[in-house]
Amino acid sequence: MRARPVLLNDVRGFVFDVDGTLVHRAGAEVRPLPGASEVLDAIRASKRPFALFTNGSHMPPAAFARELREVGLSVEDGQVLTPLCSVQTYLAQHGDVAVLPFVTDSARGYLEEAGVRLVGDGEHDAVGAVFVAHPKEVDFESLERAARAVITGARLLTGSYVPAYAGANGPILSRGAMVTAAVAKASGRRPTIVGKPSRAAVVAVETHLGMPAAEIAVIGDDLLLDVALGHLGGSRTVLVRSGISGSIDVSRVPERRRPDLTVLGVADLLDRL
Repeated sequence: MRARPVLLNDVRGFVFDVDGTLVHRAGAEVRPLPGASEVLDAIRASKRPFALFTNGSHMPPAAFARELREVGLSVEDGQVLTPLCSVQTYLAQHGDVAVLPFVTDSARGYLEEAGVRLVGDGEHDAVGAVFVAHPKEVDFESLERAARAVITGARLLTGSYVPAYAGANGPILSRGAMVTAAVAKASGRRPTIVGKPSRAAVVAVETHLGMPAAEIAVIGDDLLLDVALGHLGGSRTVLVRSGISGSIDVSRVPERRRPDLTVLGVADLLDRL
């Protein structure tokens, strides 16, 4: 007797990863994956909300949305979440502190406009948190300042701590993870993740979609990021094999960490919505 297919027609909202799930990135080139546009259009037609959550943090969320529209995906500026969003959720829960950031200029501008209190290179405010996103370049003086701040009590926050994410030509190494590892090693402190997977990210998703995580499906290519994010919030989880976790034997994964559904790519979701 055949097992009944896992359907998503009772899910009230959706969260999609971007790289390896909806698109593949090769340098400056971004290519949509088969079925990505059709799946988003089908969800929109069903009147259910969706958001995209990428751990990419080298540019503001709206810039990711514009990039996706340019390759044919119908995504609005306000439908993209990144660690630049969820770090605000974390900071709101832990008090207003001065933040020493490792970010690009555009990401810094976004955080400043959002009201995050950032510390500049020449400023001497007491640092309450170090936040590592995706810096363009790093010097040893900045790393030492960050490590000393963490040693004296500042929180070490990072958007992501996995070594790489899916690219069209293989894994793309994470600069944020490299910088975070350097500060963590020098300070002897473990970083707190505020992107995927984290409680801050779950709350950011719930707030954005206006519903509890248990009523949401989280869809992505990374077992350690996307599926783990879904498990944190009690969401339904879907692993697509078009990215970083494509070769994983799910049957060998501990049951509590397995996705509810595994498909080759997002196109396979069309008859399940």
